Formats: sequence, structure tokens, C-alpha cells
Amino acid sequence: MRIYARTPTAVAAGLPPSLTPLTVSPGVGRPNEGLHGLLLEHGVPERGARLYLLLSREGPQTAAELARLSAMNRVEAYRFIRQLEALGLLTSYGRRPTRFAAVPPEAVVDRWIRRASDRLRRLEGDRERVLAEWREGLSASGDSDAPRFKVLERPETIHRFLIKQIGAARDEVRVAVGGFSLARAIDGGVDRALRDASKRGVRVRVVTEMTLANLPEAKIFGAFGELRHSAGPVSNRAVVVDRAGALIYVSGPEGLGASDAHQVALWSTSASFLRLARDYHQRLWTKATKADRRIVELETPVAATLPVVQGRESESLDRLREVTALGMRVAGIGEVTFDLQELIGTIGRQIGQEVGRNLDGETPADVGRSLEAYYSSHAMGKLTMVKERPLVLRINGCFACVSQSPEVGRVLCSELLKSALEVRLGVPYDVTRPDPRRHAQRGCVFTATVS
Repeated sequence: MRIYARTPTAVAAGLPPSLTPLTVSPGVGRPNEGLHGLLLEHGVPERGARLYLLLSREGPQTAAELARLSAMNRVEAYRFIRQLEALGLLTSYGRRPTRFAAVPPEAVVDRWIRRASDRLRRLEGDRERVLAEWREGLSASGDSDAPRFKVLERPETIHRFLIKQIGAARDEVRVAVGGFSLARAIDGGVDRALRDASKRGVRVRVVTEMTLANLPEAKIFGAFGELRHSAGPVSNRAVVVDRAGALIYVSGPEGLGASDAHQVALWSTSASFLRLARDYHQRLWTKATKADRRIVELETPVAATLPVVQGRESESLDRLREVTALGMRVAGIGEVTFDLQELIGTIGRQIGQEVGRNLDGETPADVGRSLEAYYSSHAMGKLTMVKERPLVLRINGCFACVSQSPEVGRVLCSELLKSALEVRLGVPYDVTRPDPRRHAQRGCVFTATVS
């Protein structure tokens, strides 16, 4: 039998394939038939396998040379080269032009043997567990009255169930968790289950509150999944696995209870329950900050902290004066100017954050009414809600509008109200400053809108 092939010699001579005979004895397969078959079994395309075998025989080549030797156009050759590189069958070196070399067949076959051995060991080790879970699922699926909701009690039980569900995930796992609960998830082994899922190609997305206190735990989750810092408090701990089910904690620190002593969680495969859990996670995720940016903010703060402690205010001012005087001596300057408006704004934001944590309401109007009660009970002046949409507030007799500097309140109260609304409602706000020509007669009027 005579087979005609286009060899490198024929290519160089410009001969067509039919002029270069290759003789094969009857009953003998094609060269490298065994390796060729193994390549196909391991997912290498037919033409890619032939390209690898050609490169193994001919030695390192450029992409253009490979295209000529394999009778492919250059676009096809590049496509198969990239596939072979992704499969670990080719290496490249040099620049302009880059040359490609085949990984020795011995190394490729040894790698396949190691992987097959590892898979066999894992299968042997997991045999009993896999069969037990299958039998358990079979009995559950045979119950036509099986509930779509499952109540889980105690942290250990919840963690075991959650690890099992994450272990069965195929596409994605979404996690919303309060910052102080990250350590509990690590203690229960949930982080390891999420890491294993990520290795299988499952997309893991975690949204939480990242602070200096939980930064080490947050970095553990960020090492294997997508991590974001929530713009507001994560009020409900939730885990969504694929589109198969969702688990919500209903008691404990992030639910109805005050501690983990009698923790209860609810798992459901109900479509409406699953949709609510996914929507909740998506709302947090969309407004959250990427972990890398938050880590930079925490580890390299933009400003040093100089606390002013009630009853000992002079100590902080003395310290500020000492640091300023030292800097002036070192730099040889005679005057340092502070931005008073920026300082007032900082004070207003910090006060507003504390006020926001003590407010009630889920809408701007509800928060406005809560602010009325708060100002009255804390002798901060009289705050009145003038209009609900947009939210318009008027303050008379403000604690900040002292006779010596009536303009302080215009800056401080604007930042205070902005921070209070953002902390309570979890979205950014813009708050106008009152007209300086009128506020002395009719009070300070502030309009708050979502930014």
C-alpha cells in the first residue's frame, strides 16, 4: 500500500503531496498510532494531535514553519498552538519569531499516569461516602411529600449541612455574612468547603463588612474567591448554592437571637425563597467595594487618628500643638494653616455615623421622623420634616450654630445628616447646605437626595 505525504523535503522543493510517496507495510499501523490515540482520549483535537506529533519529530519550529509543515493556514496553526499550550503539550521560547517545542512524549505520558493514579486514589477513598450520599438522596427523592423547607438547629449541624451543599455546587456559591461571623465560618470548616468548590471551577462570591478586626479572616476568603466590602451593614447571613437552594440564618447574632447558643437556620429549594436570597445578595454585591481597594484603605489609612475624649479634650489639643510645633521646627517654617471647614466636616461625619446607628426606619420619610425624635431627646435643637419626597428637613436652635460662629452649623449639620442617612439606609446621599442669607431667620433647611 502506498500513501502520499507532504514531508519537509517536499515542502522545501515545492513538490505537491502526490510526488512524495510514503510506504507502509500491510498490517502495520500509522507511526505513533498509540500516542496519537492517547492524545485524542485526553481531549486533544485530531489536527492538534497531528501538529504535536509533527513538532515532536521535527524539533522546535516557528508558527509559520509549523503552518507550512502541516499544510495549514497560519490562523489555524496559531489556534491549535494555543490549544496545545493550554493543555501543557507545548512550550515557547525566544521572541520575534517565537519558537515552539513539543514537551517530550515521555513527560506527557508520565503526567497522565500521575493524574490517573490520583483520580483512582480519590475515587477509592471517597467510594463509601459517595455511595452513602447517593443512597440517602435516593430515599429522600422517593418521598413524594418531602418538604421544600428544612429547619437546622445548632452551629455544628448547620455547618455540616452547609458543607455538604457547597460540596455539590456546580456553578456558583453566593455568601452574605456579617464581618464578625467570618471567624465562625472558618471554625466550622465552611471556608475549606468554599476553597474546594473554587478549585472545581465553582464561582465563589462573598460580600461582608471588612474592618481591621476581621482583616486576617477576610484575606482567607479573598484568597480563593471574589470578595467585596459591603457599603452598609450585612443584616442577614445568607448562602445561595447554584439555583438549587438557599440557607438563611434566622437566629443568632445576625437574626432573632442574641447569641449562637440556640442558632437556627432555614434551608429551602422554593423558587420564591431562592429568588429573594439571590436578590438580597445582588443588592449588597452591586454597591460593595472590591476587596483589594478596601484592604488598601485599612492597611494604609489616609489620616492618623487623634481622638478627642470627653472631659479630656485639652490633651488632644496639646498633642496636636506639640506635633505641629515639632514639624515647624524640622521644616523651618513659621506658620501652619488648618482647613477649618474640613475639620468641621470630619466632626459632623463622625457624629452622624453614631446618630445613624440609633435611628429607626427603612425609608427616608421614616428615618426623617426618627431624626425628629432623636434631636428632641438629645437636646440638639428642633428638627422638623418639611417634605417627604425629596426629604426636606429644617433645624431651629441648632446646637452647632453658636453666636460666635453661626456658620459652623451649616457645614457640620449637612455632613451629620448625610452620614446618618447613609448608615441607616445603606445608600449614598447628597445633602444641601442652607442659604447663609436666610437660615438665621427661618432656621437651617436641608434637602437630602440619593446621589
